[in-house]
Amino acid sequence: MDKWPYIIAIITFIGFCILWLTYDTSVIEAFDKNASNLLYGLDFITLFHYLGETKVIFFISLILLIFIGVRLKDLKLMLFVFLTVGLGYGLYQFLKHLIERPRPEIPDQFSTYSFPSGHAVHGLLYLLTIAYVISKMVISKKASQFIWGIAIILLLLIGTSRITEGRHYASDVLAGWMLGYSWFMLCVWWYETRNRKKVNKKTH
Repeated sequence: MDKWPYIIAIITFIGFCILWLTYDTSVIEAFDKNASNLLYGLDFITLFHYLGETKVIFFISLILLIFIGVRLKDLKLMLFVFLTVGLGYGLYQFLKHLIERPRPEIPDQFSTYSFPSGHAVHGLLYLLTIAYVISKMVISKKASQFIWGIAIILLLLIGTSRITEGRHYASDVLAGWMLGYSWFMLCVWWYETRNRKKVNKKTH
């Protein structure tokens, strides 16, 4: 895999850390307010939050694991899915309780913490994981690009839906995307490193 996705992952992790340290500053508060004024109440986008629900994500991931086990018979790829989606869930839940940022004040707001957005993190992780697995099976470069494109559009809509319904600040969502991408690429690095070692053993 090209080195640039990994370099971007380092940058996004740094960006996540910066947002973590600055989300209560006037600059980020102004950013959040402007994003809320622009996006709040866009019902069409709000509907996409269903695709980022935890139950939906784990159900689809379970189907993906079964598919990999039956069709591809790749145990490392199955572990890759567990790392991205399973441990990714634990990672953002841990950070939510560590950081303890309150959610925006709206009627009937959730009582859980806000930073980072779970929909943004988890939505990105399972969609990019699906795209990664499927792209390994398709021969056509255009088909692979189409799959990645759909995944990116959906993850952006899922994350943005949390702003349109007032469940999260824009900085929560942006931080979620950054953290999710960084974690995803760390898991990709693990999987591809193991695959290279396996190939090297066969050639020697």
